[in-house]
Amino acid sequence: MSQNHKHPTLGVFLALTSSLLFGLNASTTKVLIESGISAEQLVLFRSAAVALFAGIGVALTKPRAFKLARRDVPFFAVFGVVGVGLMQWAYSNAVANLQVGIALLIEYTAIVLVPIASYFIFKEKVRGRIWLAVALVLAGLTVVAKPWAAWLNPTGVLFGVLAAIFLSSYFIMGEHVQRKRDAFSTMFYAFLAATIFWAIAANIHPVGLIDFAKPVNLSGNLAALTLPTWGLLIWVAIFGSFAPMLFTFLAMRHLSASGVGIASTAETIFAFVFGFLWLSEKIDLSQTIGGALVIVGIVVAQTARSKKWQPSN
Repeated sequence: MSQNHKHPTLGVFLALTSSLLFGLNASTTKVLIESGISAEQLVLFRSAAVALFAGIGVALTKPRAFKLARRDVPFFAVFGVVGVGLMQWAYSNAVANLQVGIALLIEYTAIVLVPIASYFIFKEKVRGRIWLAVALVLAGLTVVAKPWAAWLNPTGVLFGVLAAIFLSSYFIMGEHVQRKRDAFSTMFYAFLAATIFWAIAANIHPVGLIDFAKPVNLSGNLAALTLPTWGLLIWVAIFGSFAPMLFTFLAMRHLSASGVGIASTAETIFAFVFGFLWLSEKIDLSQTIGGALVIVGIVVAQTARSKKWQPSN
């Protein structure tokens, strides 16, 4: 798209809408897992749903994009399994064991890890401000986590760190593939690989079938409401997965990748807001300040490189 056809205001709106939906998805994911659905089941369902919607998008807009060179198969296998499948699995387990906002803060440290990995692995030039970003993020996470109080679930922290590592691989590989493929076909093959992986894993270690008719209490401040499992899953598939990803891709038509990345940090704020309004999750003043330091560090890290790729929670 030429510069004359770019609409930055629209780009910011799309990026923030994506962040809002992803932020809400964290609370929805937590409620579903607490209802008895495993992280593996949820990731399999989300991956299959996004692959289906993206496949329909390819068929309707650019059918020839289904063509996949044999040399690209290993790439999409790794991209889909690690960057999508394992990332969503770790993310789901993190929000199940931590306050949703804190889980997102830990996961989003991936944005700081990417330029560091690019510097050491790919010898890419990185602005010196990255080290300021690292300092801010580490200081902020220390205040949020309060390791001296030992109040955080260590399992949740471990999954949060894994989510950050897997998300870093998603950023790096996604940045590479977006130069060659359109959004729909990229989403289709990445989520198809994730679907195949989790379908195989489900057969190796059976986790049972989802009871779609089971009523789910929304808990927290919405404890008076109960919805069927299928209703929440449809919401997660469309508005917690496919739509925010699509909005992110569309936003990148109007903003630089770094600009979209900076706007996407609002996801952590939205996660805290929905965690408070919906799940009654609270953090104290010092943790709020720590969270702000992390977000500032993430924004600084976004400007340390010229190109970025966006997340898919």
